[in-house]
Amino acid sequence: MRAIQISELTGPSGLQLVDVPEPEATHPLAPDGDVVIIDVEAAGVSFPEVLQSRGEYQLKPELPFIPGAEVAGTVRSAPEGSAHKPGDRVVSMCMLGAFADTVAAPEFLTFALDDALDVAQGAALVLNYHTAYFSLVTRGRLQEGETVLVHGAAGGVGTATLQVAKGLGARTIAIVSNDAKEEVARAAGADEVFRSDGSWKDEVRAAGRADIVVDPVGGDRVTDSLRSLKEEGRLVIVGFTAGSIPEVKVNRLLLNNLSVVGAGWGAYVLSKPALNGEIQGEIDKLIASGHVRPIVGERLPLERATEALEIIDGRRAVGKVVLDVS
Repeated sequence: MRAIQISELTGPSGLQLVDVPEPEATHPLAPDGDVVIIDVEAAGVSFPEVLQSRGEYQLKPELPFIPGAEVAGTVRSAPEGSAHKPGDRVVSMCMLGAFADTVAAPEFLTFALDDALDVAQGAALVLNYHTAYFSLVTRGRLQEGETVLVHGAAGGVGTATLQVAKGLGARTIAIVSNDAKEEVARAAGADEVFRSDGSWKDEVRAAGRADIVVDPVGGDRVTDSLRSLKEEGRLVIVGFTAGSIPEVKVNRLLLNNLSVVGAGWGAYVLSKPALNGEIQGEIDKLIASGHVRPIVGERLPLERATEALEIIDGRRAVGKVVLDVS
């Protein structure tokens, strides 16, 4: 089968299109053999793949390996007793191997693809939307009627967070860097949009502040995020796409009884298989209500995987970057 492989840690330019054997029905997250074999139609591309191409991600497989954590496609085979059967449309978080014609995925991270979504939207569903729900509800304790501020609001995680927050009854504020990204953020449900290179902190304060700030960006904006929160507000840290890991002066937390919360979705849910089904059930409700409709930006063929990673690495992505495989 065709696959994109990382054989040297030189960044996105080091990706190669190769021919490799199809995967067996095994997966390190499913030692009991509950593995689904999926014929891939679309694969999601995310910041972790950029880091993996340089050996900078916490998951460091032996070289060479096939990157790609999330897929949408058709079931070829499933274990006995599975909710899935050959021919079913599914989405899955396979962790590795998605940039290929076929992938083996753990059954507990594989879900039916709703008919309201196409395969490109399906490839944008699990990582971003499960992260969004986990960040807002499990870690952020979001309540209906609260205000959520989202940094990096035009990216995959950002647009997912806006949609989930709106679906749960929140008011939403987006922070973006340009006009094109503002348009995407508004399409994802942002009630108000401010520019990251402007006086967004003052504008947010004038607009009534936020109960929750969701930050997948990091860098130098953490202090202003804390200043943008209401009393008992929560700053939820999702990642550091800006590259630098910020530090917090904890005396700032005392002023308004603020909380800084980490949202490490993957590490948390992998040891709690049932939780993944519960979160997907809540997301399915938001799909049914029309609130969740993944916004897909660039769609590139498998052989242009290097370009897909470069788009994310250059912070040019709007919505989800997807590789069309079939």
